[in-house]
Amino acid sequence: MPELSLPPELLALPSAELAARLAAALEVSARLRDVIEAQGKQLEAVKDQLAAAMARNERLARRVEELERKAGKDSSNSGRPPSSDPVWDKKAAGKSADRSIRERGTRSPGKQPGAEGSTMKLADDPDKTFCCPPGECCGCGADLEDEPVCAERRHQVTDAAPAPAPTVTEYRAQAKQCPGCGTTSVGELPEHVRARASFGPETHAQAANLLACHVPVYRSTILLAQLAGITVSTGWMASVRGKAAALVASSGFMEHVAALLKTAPAVHVDGTPARAAGGTRYVHLACTRYLSHLHTGTRSADDTGAGGVLPGYSGIIVRDGYAGYAHLTGALHAWCGVHLLRDLKGLYDFEPARQSWARDMAGLLIEARDAAAAARAAGQGHPGSHRAGATAELPGTGRRRADHQPLPAHRHRQRRPPPGPPLPRFRRPHPAICHPPRPGHLHQQRS
Repeated sequence: MPELSLPPELLALPSAELAARLAAALEVSARLRDVIEAQGKQLEAVKDQLAAAMARNERLARRVEELERKAGKDSSNSGRPPSSDPVWDKKAAGKSADRSIRERGTRSPGKQPGAEGSTMKLADDPDKTFCCPPGECCGCGADLEDEPVCAERRHQVTDAAPAPAPTVTEYRAQAKQCPGCGTTSVGELPEHVRARASFGPETHAQAANLLACHVPVYRSTILLAQLAGITVSTGWMASVRGKAAALVASSGFMEHVAALLKTAPAVHVDGTPARAAGGTRYVHLACTRYLSHLHTGTRSADDTGAGGVLPGYSGIIVRDGYAGYAHLTGALHAWCGVHLLRDLKGLYDFEPARQSWARDMAGLLIEARDAAAAARAAGQGHPGSHRAGATAELPGTGRRRADHQPLPAHRHRQRRPPPGPPLPRFRRPHPAICHPPRPGHLHQQRS
């Protein structure tokens, strides 16, 4: 066994003292080992706390980003209505406050060049005629009162007349006694005659027409008095809306509209809050270009189809991102083009440097819309409806392709829109609204 090399001062010590010093050194080493282990545990705990803090910081950063994105949403980059835009975000009076994504029109106000005119014509039998002869000669001042008229030029002024006096029609329910059995019989009044004194059907129709144009109740009473000469109370005017609704409901008209909408190839749906039945309700709309069906209810999925149009519908539903339509699995779902542009605008406005694809996609959608509008104006009908084997020019490329041949997936990446606003504005209706998409031309499959 090799000898240990120890310092001379330790070699001179007695064995007992050397053993004591060695035991003390071992005890210090054990204590240091415990300290190191404790510090290692503390370091691991600090690492865990740092990892938790970093994860929490990342969650908070995502939350802040989400809140900033929500705070930046308004009617121009989301599905929110303009009434929900904060007042403090709107521009001062006198400046343009239009933040919609619709492009400004290039036409000037009024009659457009080439449009058919509608010049006011002279009536052959005016109600009143006034002659305006000259009193004296404009040359020498001679009296012309007794001189004959040698020429005249007609001018007419059409003006509103004061409201005529209302027509009062009296119905007398007469009674007669039978000479044989002595029974007294009373004549039947017309259906619209019930009270001793009441307003007729025409007055009800005119009052309902005013209320249907969103004129307030009190102003409707004033207009009815000024235009028809009939003075009614605000209570009577307020009751007309309910009477008209009851007549429409009992006529079966809404059921007929719902039945027609169920046969349409595409139906556009939406909803908006409104005041009804003394509280806030949602007005649910299902419509085409020529038919509209509205009913009120809550915002639940069941009430979206309470109008009788959507349950069992197997066509195309053009809608926004509201989840209340997701249960309608028997139909194809197409996203509204306007909401697509709003969503793309919201993405681009939040991160312009990283979301440039949103600007490119918006430009592609608007180019497709303009190409479809040009095709319809040229009499080509719905895009994709021409005969098989025909060719169609790709928008902006100068190249042609055969129908029913899919476009390359990277086509939109090769064509960048020119520098400018991220989303072009448009005023014309979106083609998906006036010309619904056809089955077989959608990317979304049946759910």
